[in-house]
Amino acid sequence: MNSYSSRWGELTRSKLFWPSVGLLLLMVFNFFFTPGFFEISIQNGHLYGSLIDILNRGTPLIIIALGMTLVIAKEGIDISVGSILAIAASLAAYLMQQHVPFGLALLAGLAAGLLCGLWNGYLVARLKIQPMIATLILLTVGRGIAQLISGGQIITISNPAYRFVGGGYVLGIPFAVILAAVLFILLYLLMRRTALGLFLESVGANRVSSAYAGIHSTRIMTLVYVISGFCAALAGIIISSNITGADSNNAGLWIELDAILAVVIGGTSMRGGRFYLGGTVLGALFIQALSTTIYTLGVPPESVMVVKAVVVIAVSLMQSDAFRSMFRNGLRSRTRKKVLAHEAAS
Repeated sequence: MNSYSSRWGELTRSKLFWPSVGLLLLMVFNFFFTPGFFEISIQNGHLYGSLIDILNRGTPLIIIALGMTLVIAKEGIDISVGSILAIAASLAAYLMQQHVPFGLALLAGLAAGLLCGLWNGYLVARLKIQPMIATLILLTVGRGIAQLISGGQIITISNPAYRFVGGGYVLGIPFAVILAAVLFILLYLLMRRTALGLFLESVGANRVSSAYAGIHSTRIMTLVYVISGFCAALAGIIISSNITGADSNNAGLWIELDAILAVVIGGTSMRGGRFYLGGTVLGALFIQALSTTIYTLGVPPESVMVVKAVVVIAVSLMQSDAFRSMFRNGLRSRTRKKVLAHEAAS
């Protein structure tokens, strides 16, 4: 019995446990209340269904959240990812509108994300500006830059190769999902099969001690912002490809908030240190599944954010060791009072 309790305690303390439970509960809810939710069909060689839609529509959030995980792991934040997304998408779409080859336009959009990430990293790592303030600059200015590139208009693109990035399929699987999977594997190998991940966790836990240990914290901090910028640019091109155009005003609007939520739900602490890329993917899928469920049930649009907030708060509380301890202590206290009352009555 003690062995069972010990294993259960270890399981519930896992950072992947509670986001997995939250996602599982959503799936169970949809099984009973959303007809056809688990049906997957093949049309023209492509997979279709609600589960495929969750994966496909959640891909940009997963990609951005993966980059955000590394930034938060070093005790930072990047609230400019939505604006970087808009800049990259607008630049790539504009260049293709000017008959620039697809490959060059795509590289230009990704390079814009890298430059934006380098700018954020320079402000935070070199100039020692607080991450919230440093990335707030690009959050504010970035949308304006994107609108200058697009001329304040939605740029429409008819390039088949560009449409394939966000809307194409490979062996029936959305190509965007494959891109997200490849990015996850690359980041996992980079962070868990090299010393870089250990250095990042060390810098996030204690930057001063890391410096004394010989870790170049400035380079680590700059690198994670560059990766975050690249991820935002890639997500922007995927979103732009999905709608076959670039909307500099609305593309990726407030996606940074969902990305931060996905990271936190996935178990990565805002105080830096340990990070969990797998947990971030679960957190992003949970948020996208929740959004899909809410819209499928016909919840009024003005209530969506409230419902999402309540569910996310519940999952976050269950993930908190302090809250679970308080909850267990409360149950024990009530049980003890009932036992004492029963003994007094008898």
